[in-house]
Amino acid sequence: MVKQSKSFRVGRVRGDRRGKVWYLTYYDQGQRHRPRIGSDLDEARRHAAEINSQLENGAPVSSSFQSIKIAELQERWLDHHETVARSSLKTIARYRSATNHLIAFVNGSRVPGSTGQFRVEHAEQFVKHLRSISVSPNGHPNSDKRPLRDKGLRYILEVCRSMFHFAAQRRHLPPYADNPFKALQLDKIPTEDSKPIELFDAEQERLFLLAADDWQFPIFVTLMLTGLRPGELSHLLWPDDIHEELRAIVIRNRPQLGWQVKTRRERMIPLHPVLYRVIASSTLNRQSGTLFQRRRFTMSQQPALAGSSIDALEKVLQSRVNQREAQLEKQLSRVQRQQVCQTIWRDIGLVKSDYLRTSFIQICNKADLKGFTSPKMLRHMFATTLQERRVDPLIRNELMGHSTNATSRSNPLGMTATYTHTRPATMREQLERALKELPAIAIAEEWLKNRGG
Repeated sequence: MVKQSKSFRVGRVRGDRRGKVWYLTYYDQGQRHRPRIGSDLDEARRHAAEINSQLENGAPVSSSFQSIKIAELQERWLDHHETVARSSLKTIARYRSATNHLIAFVNGSRVPGSTGQFRVEHAEQFVKHLRSISVSPNGHPNSDKRPLRDKGLRYILEVCRSMFHFAAQRRHLPPYADNPFKALQLDKIPTEDSKPIELFDAEQERLFLLAADDWQFPIFVTLMLTGLRPGELSHLLWPDDIHEELRAIVIRNRPQLGWQVKTRRERMIPLHPVLYRVIASSTLNRQSGTLFQRRRFTMSQQPALAGSSIDALEKVLQSRVNQREAQLEKQLSRVQRQQVCQTIWRDIGLVKSDYLRTSFIQICNKADLKGFTSPKMLRHMFATTLQERRVDPLIRNELMGHSTNATSRSNPLGMTATYTHTRPATMREQLERALKELPAIAIAEEWLKNRGG
């Protein structure tokens, strides 16, 4: 009787028998793997030959993936964005909200909850689930719920696709298995129920500005004539972000104070002469703080950190961070540090974006303008005005602060944008020509006359 061997080797793979079961041992990218095969020696040799061939060719090895729970994948992916990619806190929050829909779906159904078992058919079931649920618009818990719009559905699926792409890169999906969300061909899902963007016509623009009070008018005419995002306007500092020589607004990142532009891209926007006078009028007798202050600070009351330079604000911020860390007896997370940063902006007079939206709605109600609820619409108006006045596409891109990367899908100029540069005088000439006939200019001039400006 021939005694059966207890081990064998096929190239980089070793087989060992423990009891009646064969195990294979090999190293892939520095990690040791030891899959269990079974009691059949021929089957073990066949698997060893297959794995050795994959190792030699640099192909994914069929037994070297690690299936994990989708909930664990979510945490690993978000941690990657937090600590490696360093995505913004708002972006991470949006990613978490989107992928929470997938976690809730997995937990509330019989769909497998691990990456190794989640297939295309499960992704399709998830799409059907999304079409059946109702959500609160913009995440406001007190608003009436409505079915998820196609645009929101696509965003959730695109985020889940990115998360599973991360899983594939980390070998949490079976080798040769497709990303289950990639097979859905998300780019071909039609958008049938998107909310239309309604813009003011000339008369509505006039009624809106006439209904604004003296605190509201400079804020909203600035949004209207610069196309600033509301958050960008709130974080402008006086006088640092007003370039006096060029008479322009400079939108800067302020990482030392916990704020950055949405795209991280700084830019300059020339100010129409009338708008420059409006801003000068609204900042009289003020040496520092945010460009536009909360309403109560336009009276005699002053913000807690009034008169502080940027260097002084950084020192106050560091002091508050140190104090908070001493209270917690640990280093602050990014979220906790951001909360401390917000107290600095609060104490120099920042107007919250939510309050800008509330004020916008109040003005619209006062002017009897129905259906307008978001000040971001003024940014759409600005972009539309630039297009209608045939402002150069590159200048439009720069004024709006959109990406000009040569690889950006949103940039029709391609590599031309990399080699093309805009002189400030050219930008100013085209912007002033585009804005000169707007009702906002004439109304702003009348507002200045009434204030003696």
